[in-house]
Amino acid sequence: MDKLTIAEKTGANYTLFELAGSINAYTLAEFQQKVYSAIQSDNVVLDLSHVNEIDNSGMGVIMAAFNDGEDRGHTLYLMAPSTESARAVEATGFTQVLHIINSVTEVV
Repeated sequence: MDKLTIAEKTGANYTLFELAGSINAYTLAEFQQKVYSAIQSDNVVLDLSHVNEIDNSGMGVIMAAFNDGEDRGHTLYLMAPSTESARAVEATGFTQVLHIINSVTEVV
């Protein structure tokens, strides 16, 4: 069974979600709720370094949160994507649009 663990931390100007496992249709509910809620009021950093899968539904949530953030003047950052996460992001064709960082020190 697929599993996704989410650890939430707060920084000076961002909310960080440390993710581990799979972001897919089976694990989406909590992830979607937390990210959508946070992007309304703050920049959001998704630590993807321990994510082993992102399916189309997971990328859909990420893209929707990115757009919601842009509408509210907040930024969604993807931090240190694992090889599998990077492949999923590249498959969207939005690697030049999404904010990909290596560390939270890069959050503006």
